[in-house]
Amino acid sequence: MSSPTMISIEKLARLIGTPNSPALIDVRNDEDFELDPRLIPGSARRSHTDIRNWRAELTGRSAIIICHHGSKLSHGTAAWLRHEGVPSEVLDGGFEAWAAAGLPAVPVSKLPKPDPQGRTVWVTRARPKIDRIACPWLIRRFVDPHAVFLYVTPSEVQAVGERFDAEPFDIEDVFWSHRGELCTFDVMVEEFGLASEALLRLATIIRGADTARLDLAPQAPGLLAASLGLSRIYADDLAQLEAGMGLYDAFYRWCRDATDETHNWPSSKAAA
Repeated sequence: MSSPTMISIEKLARLIGTPNSPALIDVRNDEDFELDPRLIPGSARRSHTDIRNWRAELTGRSAIIICHHGSKLSHGTAAWLRHEGVPSEVLDGGFEAWAAAGLPAVPVSKLPKPDPQGRTVWVTRARPKIDRIACPWLIRRFVDPHAVFLYVTPSEVQAVGERFDAEPFDIEDVFWSHRGELCTFDVMVEEFGLASEALLRLATIIRGADTARLDLAPQAPGLLAASLGLSRIYADDLAQLEAGMGLYDAFYRWCRDATDETHNWPSSKAAA
């Protein structure tokens, strides 16, 4: 019988990528982490020995603690957090069970160097439309929930990236950019090891809207229209990003859970 302080990999997989996902804390020691240097999407590495310094980050949130096997490190860390008033569960079977199930995991080698607060920092062109909202959504939901995004004049993206240690994306001649027929969102899904059925379906819609190939998916014209509408509503790029997070949350949930659902307004008139 499962413990009320544990969560299954199946249940966790349903929470990841949603706005209400708990904080995911990976407490594997260095030796175990080096066996598979990847992270469950959206998780952050923390040392259990330093718990008193980082537990304040979890104020007002619940947490799921991940270790190698789901044993002493995660159980002890979760117990300490509960003692500090942070609702906490342990991932049953730990990272090893997650990996054995073939679930997506993010290679740490692909992550930009974090800033002193532990956040990844990204920079791109101002006045975003599709890719430059979709990619931040993907990063915040599946890679780094606390990621920082800087929108700057197009000619200054590279220089700002160098001066402020920010990773440039969706501009020419950088790693995180279009490749052939793929848009930057496609590249991030692949490079971050996030190729689930739902995200691949969403990537096709985004590619269609972002590259003027609206025939790729029936939903692409709708995403294009909504994206252009948001760009007209918001003069501030960060305000547009916050509004766009809800838009992509909805598209993702449709891609994951609602593709077979239809809607109609049946007539209440009696048959003649």
